[in-house]
Amino acid sequence: MQENDVFILAERTFVGVVQQIQPEQLTLHLPEWFELGRSQDRSTLTLRDILNYHAYDTAWIPDSFAGKTIADVGSKYDGDLLGADPLAAYQRYSDAAISAITQHYDPERTVHFTYGDFPAREAITHPTSFRVFRAYDFAKLIGVDRALPGELVKSAYDLIAPHADEWRHMGVYQAARPVADDADAQAKLFALVGRDPNW
Repeated sequence: MQENDVFILAERTFVGVVQQIQPEQLTLHLPEWFELGRSQDRSTLTLRDILNYHAYDTAWIPDSFAGKTIADVGSKYDGDLLGADPLAAYQRYSDAAISAITQHYDPERTVHFTYGDFPAREAITHPTSFRVFRAYDFAKLIGVDRALPGELVKSAYDLIAPHADEWRHMGVYQAARPVADDADAQAKLFALVGRDPNW
C-alpha cells in the first residue's frame, strides 16, 4: 500500500469513530490515559476541543500537500471549526482532505510544516500516525470497538518503523515497550511507539 493510501485509510478509520460520538460525549473531559501534546492543558480540554483541533489539522491537508506555507494560508482555520453540528463539520474537512490526497498527491512536492519541510512521501506519514492512534483514543474514550483495521495496522507499522527512533528523539513517541513475539499486530504497533501493547 502506498503512503497516500495509508493516510486515506487512517483518516477514514478515524472519521468512522468520530461519527459514533454521541452529542453528550462532546463535553467529556479527558482521562489521564488520553495522550496530549506537552503544551496542552488537560484540565480545560473536552472531547469537542480535541475534535476541533483535528478539524484544524485536517483542514490544512489540502493546502499543505499543495505546497502552501502558513504565510500563504494565514489564519483562516483558526477558531471554532465545528459549529452547531460538529460531526457533520468534521466530515466535510475529512472529505476535502481525502479528495485532495486522492486527486493531487505528489510524493516529490515539498510540504511545509511548522517544524520543518519534508518531501510529501515522508510528510504524509506524520498525519497518518496521528490519525491511527487518535482513532484508538477516541474509540476508547467513547466506548466503541478499539480494534483498528488489520490492513491499517500492518501498513502503519511499515510506515512508522523506519522513523520511530527519529520521532522518539523529537518527543512524538515514548521509548519502545517489550512485547511478546506472538503478540498480535496491533500490540506490536503500540509497543513500537511506547504505548501499552495490552490495548
